[in-house]
Amino acid sequence: MASSDALLPISAREEDPLLLDGSRSDPNAETHHRRRPVKGLLAVSFGLFFIAFYVALIATRDGSRSHDAKIERDGTATTASRARLAGVSEKSNDEMWKLSGERNTVAFSWNNSMLSWQRTAFHFQPEQNWMNDPNGPLFYKGWYHFFYQYNPNAAVWADIVWGHAVSKDLIHWVHLPLAMVADQWYDANGVWTGSATFLEDGSIVMLYTGSTDKYVQVQNLAYPEDLNDPLLLKWVKYSGNPVLVPPPGILPKDFRDPTTAWKTSAGKWRITIGSKINRTGISLVYDTTDFKTYEKLDTLLHKVPNTGMWECVDFYPVSKTKVKGLDTSVNGPDVKHIVKASMDDTRIDHYAIGTYFDSNGTWIPDDPSIDVGISTSLRYDYGKFYASKTFYDQNKGRRILWSWIGESDSESADVQKGWSSLQGIPRTVVLDTKTGKNLVQWPVEEVKSLRLSSKKFDMEVGPGSLVHVDVGSAAQLDIEAEFEIKKESLDKILGDASAAAEAEEFSCQKSGGSTVRGALGPFGFSVLADESLSEQTPVYFYVAKGKDSKLKTFFCTDASRSSFANDVVKPIYGSSVPVLKGEKLTMRILVDHSIVEAFGQGGRTCITSRVYPTKAIYGAAKLFLFNNAIDATITASFKVWQMNSAFIHPYSEEAVRALSRT
Repeated sequence: MASSDALLPISAREEDPLLLDGSRSDPNAETHHRRRPVKGLLAVSFGLFFIAFYVALIATRDGSRSHDAKIERDGTATTASRARLAGVSEKSNDEMWKLSGERNTVAFSWNNSMLSWQRTAFHFQPEQNWMNDPNGPLFYKGWYHFFYQYNPNAAVWADIVWGHAVSKDLIHWVHLPLAMVADQWYDANGVWTGSATFLEDGSIVMLYTGSTDKYVQVQNLAYPEDLNDPLLLKWVKYSGNPVLVPPPGILPKDFRDPTTAWKTSAGKWRITIGSKINRTGISLVYDTTDFKTYEKLDTLLHKVPNTGMWECVDFYPVSKTKVKGLDTSVNGPDVKHIVKASMDDTRIDHYAIGTYFDSNGTWIPDDPSIDVGISTSLRYDYGKFYASKTFYDQNKGRRILWSWIGESDSESADVQKGWSSLQGIPRTVVLDTKTGKNLVQWPVEEVKSLRLSSKKFDMEVGPGSLVHVDVGSAAQLDIEAEFEIKKESLDKILGDASAAAEAEEFSCQKSGGSTVRGALGPFGFSVLADESLSEQTPVYFYVAKGKDSKLKTFFCTDASRSSFANDVVKPIYGSSVPVLKGEKLTMRILVDHSIVEAFGQGGRTCITSRVYPTKAIYGAAKLFLFNNAIDATITASFKVWQMNSAFIHPYSEEAVRALSRT
């Protein structure tokens, strides 16, 4: 437990550049800052604060003991992991294996050649060790800044600090020195996820979660030491941290990941923080004028029963009429608001579209049947995609989405190769103005700068056909394709009353993958395939007739045959995808060694997969076009680009200068 001295305000405070003129709100129970010099009030306030904090720490300690006991009873481990002690779900692949039911699988004999091939060429990742959540992305003085959860000591989750990198185009990066490390009692067990906010004068504040020396989750304030430095190399932690501690009714390990702040109609700043009460996921709301003192609203932004802990909550506006991004504070009649939460229990990012009420800080979904976190709700991505965060790019008037892409191999393999996790290619995100019911995501336009030589193909592919697409080595590709099912094939199925209606029963995950043949699918590409197709990762459409005689389209990725390795989780991912009248079926696939990112119908449905072939690597990686439909002939028009490396560089002044000239 922290000493009482650690809970008192620091008397010798540095001059604070964030101090704003004007009135300050009275302190509340959740804040931690200098009190008014009234001795009686001072004594009572700190007495109550100390008691509350002490009770929280006791609860934390008791919770840890009970969890340890449960682990011992279950026989799955003898001690609690550091992640569990800190109050977060396992960030390691060991937990992923536990969820998959294959935790005790014997490790595959990976060699260095296989493991070296897995490192990506144009996705962001550290030079070595562990990475997870994206933090505080922003654009400042000509540079895109990316911060991220990082373990500088090993390729597993622990010792979390903030890594930092800069880019001119979101693709070519230079690593910078660590931005923030765990050097204070209020973040001694980790500098966790946070978000950046630009103030009216152009200055920046960063709110982040710290895990204290007693594993209590608190919110802290930091800001750049020198706003004239475009690289923002040095960050100062506010001397009055923490600025928020868990409020009454919230457990000490269920209070994390503050959002970017937005302006209210009353001129205050507002943030939301993820939490839970029992099994109900919630999003707490706070108002502030100076980012040091806060008023907790009595209402919640939103809550959904039986969804568990909400991590990495995101809240932002989208335009109903224009295909462009909006600043986080924008509101009005032509605006909808997105609430996204990362579900700690399932490791899935869910979002919903709805209406925000500024007057009381609440939000309601347009369609409660697909509310945030329930099984039917929408996802950014139906594959490996978690702890995502958006930011408004004022440079190009767009909203950019980042996401942590974890591994699907064993933790021992990560330790052997010396690194773990990637970030997905940054995506633009807008409301689908054609449907009004979903978001559309697309790789940022800058990724096209990596395109090298290309080949264009137009093919007619009959039922049961497989065609090798000769593009040379297929480890780094950008594929854009259009498909049409021939009219005669469609008419045959739609006009046959005896044809089975399977749309209601079909599921990418449960219907057997790309080898199970139907009347109108599956068809698409097998990427990262060896010549004999003993290893392959199909990305495909499956079109099925419904009981109403209408067609429903599914977009899937099948990693079940992606690798001979037996210590790799190889799921089949996917979901239905809206296809409007007159639209062709379209997909885009980015292949970059051990990651495959697929975008169906312009990004209405997206799927990210991690794959670890043992044969389909280097020059042996091939690309195939296939049509496994029983009755459909497909026409395919597509273009394939070889992709260059992004050449992400370690930190040096020379590297920064070179990047600034691009």
